[in-house]
Amino acid sequence: MAAPASNLRINGERLWDTLMEMAKIGPGVKGGNRRLTLTDVDKEGRDLFKSWCDAAGCAMAVDTMGNMFARREGTDPSLPPVMVGSHLDTQPTGGKYDGVLGVLSGLEIVRTLNDLGIKTRHPIEVVNWTNEEGSRYAPAMISSGVFAGVYTQDYAYGLKDADDKALGDELKRIGYVGDEEVGTRPLKAFFELHIEQGPILEAEEIDIGVVTHGQGQRWFDVTLTGFESHAGTTPMPRRRDALVGAAKLVQAVNEIALANAPHAVGTCGVLNPYPGSRNVIPGAVSMTIDFRHPIDETLSAMKAAMQKAIDDICADGKLKADVEEVFYYAPVAFNADCVSAVRRAAERLGYSHRDIVSGAGHDACYIARVAPTSMVFCPCVDGISHNEEEEIHPHWATAGAEVLFHAVVETAEIVE
Repeated sequence: MAAPASNLRINGERLWDTLMEMAKIGPGVKGGNRRLTLTDVDKEGRDLFKSWCDAAGCAMAVDTMGNMFARREGTDPSLPPVMVGSHLDTQPTGGKYDGVLGVLSGLEIVRTLNDLGIKTRHPIEVVNWTNEEGSRYAPAMISSGVFAGVYTQDYAYGLKDADDKALGDELKRIGYVGDEEVGTRPLKAFFELHIEQGPILEAEEIDIGVVTHGQGQRWFDVTLTGFESHAGTTPMPRRRDALVGAAKLVQAVNEIALANAPHAVGTCGVLNPYPGSRNVIPGAVSMTIDFRHPIDETLSAMKAAMQKAIDDICADGKLKADVEEVFYYAPVAFNADCVSAVRRAAERLGYSHRDIVSGAGHDACYIARVAPTSMVFCPCVDGISHNEEEEIHPHWATAGAEVLFHAVVETAEIVE
């Protein structure tokens, strides 16, 4: 297949203006965004995206999970499309670029092709996946997971938020239940541009991350149960303090991750002691554990080490434990041809690049189960993400979108 000429570039200023326009919807209190999935502001963002796609001459399809597919037709409509995109939903205190950059860079690819009058054999489709973040409805990446057959639609529809509102009901309420059966749309390949969400590219002054693998993840909900009693009258040796046990488990999680360096990470993001009174010894603590590693065997070994730590802590503190694994997906090795397309694009355009492993979960990790897939990373300031202070420079966005453009268009095959 013919490679795009190195002088083919996207309109970086237009891309940036589009990002800033989308950021006006669901503004946060500190300069970021709060555009939780299936809320009214999510609908507003979806509607704006649809209007831009309509103006670019795309045909919009929506499936029964609310995934949006904006199609620029190829010269051979019978061929499967090359898909590009990410998500528009954000964390409660999210940034302006996480996910959004990937969707709107896909739109910029279509706009640039239109500007230049370039045709491709394969159609190109820009996708917005529903509920990638998982902040309102856990688990994350639920709709790409349904698309890839990891979850059933009934399971996804039944998920409840903190206000006991079901995902399926909210999807219907905002008017984004499409008529296309989820997972039936064929595709030749999928590419996703994303901010790194880590500090490596900026620290090494590298323009582009060529993502070769996605880390596997295991999430656990753990409840440690002891016995609540009076803080002033219960002697230290007689206590069954669940919070002391939880503190030891937090330390154990940290040590397990450090023991599996350099790629392992471990996090306890939530601890809820009960009953939550200053003069009552905590009788129970519910907490979360998040382990990640790009090698599945290592990830399993980390789980085993966690369980041993829990057993030892419970024996020492006279506690009981309830452990539930609430989320797991295996590490992903992205398609070699798609990875090579990204690497060639960076080289063709003269951007510095390095191979990198994604420490975060992305829709691409599920789509890789059903189609050749790869990702492009661009730097973000200080590696900050899932925070309203998330920031990137316009030239980083342009570089990432141009590499994405070349990888996508090369795969979709330019018609001479």
